[in-house]
Amino acid sequence: MAELLRCENVWKGYGGKQVLMDFNLQVDGGRIVGLLGPNGCGKTTFMKLVNGLLVPNQGQILIDGYAPGPESKARVSYLPDANYLPDWMKVEDLVVMVADFFPDFDAAKAIAMLSDLKISGLERLKTLSKGTKEKVQLILAMSRQARLYMLDEPIGGVDPAARDYILNTIIGNYNENAAVIISTHLIMDIEQVLDEAVFLNNGQVMLHKSVDAIREEDGKSVDDLFREVFRC
Repeated sequence: MAELLRCENVWKGYGGKQVLMDFNLQVDGGRIVGLLGPNGCGKTTFMKLVNGLLVPNQGQILIDGYAPGPESKARVSYLPDANYLPDWMKVEDLVVMVADFFPDFDAAKAIAMLSDLKISGLERLKTLSKGTKEKVQLILAMSRQARLYMLDEPIGGVDPAARDYILNTIIGNYNENAAVIISTHLIMDIEQVLDEAVFLNNGQVMLHKSVDAIREEDGKSVDDLFREVFRC
């Protein structure tokens, strides 16, 4: 598959603290990648850099050949780790709003997924539980026909019963030429859908390996290897 994301020698710091240091990563299409590491290792900073919300102090980031900007944003669907939607709006109006912003948004797909989870379009976002709000945000993110999906803690606030549905939603709603990067602490819950794992520590990539290679060469699950490396 073609390369979709390349980060070369990326450095980023703020407030006198270095967050990413000599950060290098390549992600190809057709892959679901787990972005894994302890708190403060730089996962969210990396995602914000790729989405153009932060600017690196040094280094290069290319998304489908484009530096972060209007062209790359048209190719990336980003789900941040915090609520970013106007909570006074009705769910059905949020669908319309996102469709207005992104030509690749499939409103019919979003409505079908909302129906599957029995989320009414007439509800205002502020009336929904934290878990249901996160489901709405994920559905909106996965209803785009993007090239790269970046999901920051997509299942952190949902109940275990809904996680399988959400993971199946992620698997079933990106095309084979796209890539998905999932940042999470819930490794055991997402390991089943991952093709590759990236371990971050102290702002650097310390391991980038296929899940199959981890199981065959290390004789461990991704969760077990993570716990060994970080002594969880």
